[in-house]
Amino acid sequence: MIRLGNAPVSYGVYGEAAGGEGTSPSQLLASMAEAGYQGSELGPPGFFGTPHETADAFELHGLAAVGAYAPVHFAEDEATIEHDLSRIAVTCGELAAVAERTGTPGLVVLADEGDETLLHNPARDPDDPRERALALDDAGWDRLAHYARTALRMAEDHGLRTSWHPHISTYVESAWEVDRLLESTDVGLTLDIAHLQLAGSDPVECWRRWSARINHIHVKDASMEVLRTAKAERRTDFDTWWANVCVPFGKGDVDIDAFLDAVIADGYDGWLVVEQDREPTPAERYPAVAQEQAHNHQWLAEVVRRRLLR
Repeated sequence: MIRLGNAPVSYGVYGEAAGGEGTSPSQLLASMAEAGYQGSELGPPGFFGTPHETADAFELHGLAAVGAYAPVHFAEDEATIEHDLSRIAVTCGELAAVAERTGTPGLVVLADEGDETLLHNPARDPDDPRERALALDDAGWDRLAHYARTALRMAEDHGLRTSWHPHISTYVESAWEVDRLLESTDVGLTLDIAHLQLAGSDPVECWRRWSARINHIHVKDASMEVLRTAKAERRTDFDTWWANVCVPFGKGDVDIDAFLDAVIADGYDGWLVVEQDREPTPAERYPAVAQEQAHNHQWLAEVVRRRLLR
């Protein structure tokens, strides 16, 4: 049965800063449960407390821990990567603790963090030699695959599975880079329909192309115009303009209906996770954000319901 989840990044919680001033982890989970979500991804390591406290919080609100976004700076120096891996170890402990309590094991959702050059060159055109030259070389792919295997073993040691989240302005962004990733590793794939469309791919075609490896889906709507403007103006403030890319369901350019037609027709029965990236949200704006995520749940649940009743 398809289940609907959300993620703390929809409430402005991401990275080591972990949200805006006054962010309340308990309030975040309470608002998700009230909206009807059945699970949530974790925030950054330690956002909900110790592994035991994290399990308590999810159990209190009747939510499963669907997974956790686990970024790694695969192109950076060894010390940076080791720091990232140490944070993944904490995340694995949190996911395992919640799984033991709720019976639903979450995924370790790996992602590359790119670098400054890629942040200034989002949605690279694979047919443009200059932009294609920014991709990893063979040695870079070997290095990425090595550390991906390391993270995969860490997850397996905790009884967890892995997935990979292709992301704008990283070294796994375009469809050809996803193909290379899947050839080089054994990780599953998180299909984020907005990121792939922003990178120039058709989400439905991506589903058909990679469905055998897809074990997680992120559903978001996005404004292509925001991306086109950022590229045309050669903006370098990625975090600022990116906060305006994701929009409430039905307000953007992603054909979510067509995508859901395809995955439901093919019998997908996993999680659909709402992930509406936004800037850190201070406490005074929290009620409006919670209301927006309730709208997203209502919208998505109705779309799924109609298709399941056909």
